[in-house]
Amino acid sequence: MEMEELKRMLVACAGLSRRKDQEDFQGLRFSSTGFDIDDLVGQKLVCVTSGVSFLGLAIVNRLLCRGYSVRIIVHTEEDMEKLRELEVSGEMRTSNNSIKAVMAKLTEIESLLEAFEGCRGVFHTAAFTDPAGLSGYTKSMAEIEVKACENVIMACSRTTSVRNCVLTSSLLACLWRDASTQDLSPVINHESWSDESLCMDKKLWYALGKLRAEKAAWRIAKDNGLKLVTICPGLITGPDFFPRNPTATIAYLKGAQEMFADGLLATVDVMKLAEAHACLLEAMNKTAFGRYIYFDHIIEREAEAEKLATKMGMPADKICGNAPINVQARFELSNKKILNLMSRTLRSCYNQS
Repeated sequence: MEMEELKRMLVACAGLSRRKDQEDFQGLRFSSTGFDIDDLVGQKLVCVTSGVSFLGLAIVNRLLCRGYSVRIIVHTEEDMEKLRELEVSGEMRTSNNSIKAVMAKLTEIESLLEAFEGCRGVFHTAAFTDPAGLSGYTKSMAEIEVKACENVIMACSRTTSVRNCVLTSSLLACLWRDASTQDLSPVINHESWSDESLCMDKKLWYALGKLRAEKAAWRIAKDNGLKLVTICPGLITGPDFFPRNPTATIAYLKGAQEMFADGLLATVDVMKLAEAHACLLEAMNKTAFGRYIYFDHIIEREAEAEKLATKMGMPADKICGNAPINVQARFELSNKKILNLMSRTLRSCYNQS
């Protein structure tokens, strides 16, 4: 299903950028450690980790439409073979060989160094799956995510060409706070951090993994002078989001009843999120800095929660619960920082046109 979506997106992008005097397609070049052809001089080259994931595919689509050349990191021979099949089918037609794939391991810094070399920016969109397919997201997966993130940021710092990195964190790294704290702010924004002890007590492993990974990324980036921004999205939705992104969806919704009751169950469309990633990269040398929360909808009504549960094939009470909904939500989410940035970016595009 993901490969079909990639076909659709790449064909659409090719249609937007194809020249009248289009040259014959040279084909994608794949390698286990690098590439068989050089990127065209002057093109913007960036790398997307987990490039065949639900979010990764969307980011690749937005970058191609913005004129970037993209390196996709895949983790297995199976993913690489799927991409080769797209090449053979003739449906991965771009006017300038602007997409290439490389297999690299997030557990090996040397592997990442080769993959990042020559890229001006990196998008790290970790997408882990449970090998058993049952537990959603385990404590051990949280540990793997942290280590992988450390490797990516360290590799970015050591690669001579990489200037900027955009890390996908999660809104869950911001909203799980100890309500017994007297000075707890009712507003949750880019300055808010989840409480690590609370995440461990509640066994919120996905939140814990994202929280620790983001903090590790900031520490390494600061120590090595790497420009970094992080984006903390709500639950990622979009066409067939649950079949295409089941592990992260299930893991995100652990504790959904509490989030829903407190007015903190927020979602974001995958294509809007991908656009936000691209905007952040382009603004990093100007106004973008620090952390950003992003969502485009807050589920506040029981009917909306039931609709979400239906899409996932789960009982509605897993989200709604049986307790009465608070008349007024205890907390307020704020994504003003990223909305202001994207608004400025849009105005800049209009002025240039």
